[in-house]
Amino acid sequence: MNPPVAHTELIATFKRAQADAAHKFGLIKAAAQKGPKAIQAATEAAAKAAKRRDSYAKKLAALGVSLED
Repeated sequence: MNPPVAHTELIATFKRAQADAAHKFGLIKAAAQKGPKAIQAATEAAAKAAKRRDSYAKKLAALGVSLED
């Protein structure tokens, strides 16, 4: 059973947001050597990416789509 096209697009968007969040969290380690301002900027970017990812996950859950981690 295939999900509707809108669900497929939302799933793809969620997966991109998930990958982006993981990448941004990885950048925090790289920024650690550059000082506190770089760490703060990387942390803020990671938090925004995680918020975006969680927003898409919430939309998918409202549609009844379950994604396994």
